[in-house]
Amino acid sequence: MATTLSPAVEQELESHRKELTGYCYRMLGSGFEAEDAVQETMVRAWRGIDRLEERAALRSWLYRIATNVCLDMLQSSQRRARPMDLASPSTADTALGPEVPENNWVLPVSDGRVIPSDGDPAELASARETIRLAFVAALQHLPPKQRAVLILREVLRWQASEVAELLDTSVASVNSALQRARATIDTVAPDASGPVAVDDEQKELLARYVDAFERYDVGELVTLLHEDATWEMPPFDLWLQGPEEVSRWMLGPGAGCANARVLTTMANGCPALAIYKTAEPGVWRPFNLMVLEMSDGRVAAVHNFLFTDLFPAFGLPTVIEE
Repeated sequence: MATTLSPAVEQELESHRKELTGYCYRMLGSGFEAEDAVQETMVRAWRGIDRLEERAALRSWLYRIATNVCLDMLQSSQRRARPMDLASPSTADTALGPEVPENNWVLPVSDGRVIPSDGDPAELASARETIRLAFVAALQHLPPKQRAVLILREVLRWQASEVAELLDTSVASVNSALQRARATIDTVAPDASGPVAVDDEQKELLARYVDAFERYDVGELVTLLHEDATWEMPPFDLWLQGPEEVSRWMLGPGAGCANARVLTTMANGCPALAIYKTAEPGVWRPFNLMVLEMSDGRVAAVHNFLFTDLFPAFGLPTVIEE
């Protein structure tokens, strides 16, 4: 027989959705899969809520369910990655090659789905830092249980005893897994010293970038990039490094983005641009979600995700018309 939840209980379950989505995103590396995992978590919770003896234990119980769901989903999946994890940088003359399926890539997630709208500034900064694309990609190098241990201990600040109870293991086992996970992350994780909030300087840089892109002033745009800035374009494994190669690409194979329209949003703790290409006179349709990483007054990385199904997930319109 299906369980009928009171509005209060249903609201209490739903109050945990955003943090669970953030947890599942770090585990799975995809906003789409994170949403699926959380929905499955909620279904299992609805069905089993009558067996929960202490309401105070609801949060840890939900995390136990979510962890099991993620571990199940990861059994048969390969590691998600970024183009720079797979090959050396290419040049603007390199052929794009075949598209790599979406489930191979670390995909972005909307800040609004995983980060609280208010709270302690230090905790919000940590939440943004730990959904950065490079950090999420680094997590994918860990075996699933080590990944869960690292996220629960280092990101969510759970006690070792709490993690041991959630995973049905010992504190010694949790500490050992954490030690191994840290060792792996130290070899692949990015420098975590970058900004984790968009301050006034970054807002000005973002405005200049958007203006240059909409005018398609490539000469101006590449002056806003670091000398070693990276430019990637999943679903293709080609990636570029440096303003010169980016300029050659934008004036060559990428020239079709001229006359685009741009909307701004936030993804993975960073500013993001929704790029709409001209479809017909007065009509622009989704083309690319561009995530910008900024540091020291310039753009350090440009992550172009050529997956138009991301637009609805970010609450973006599916068409712009004059």
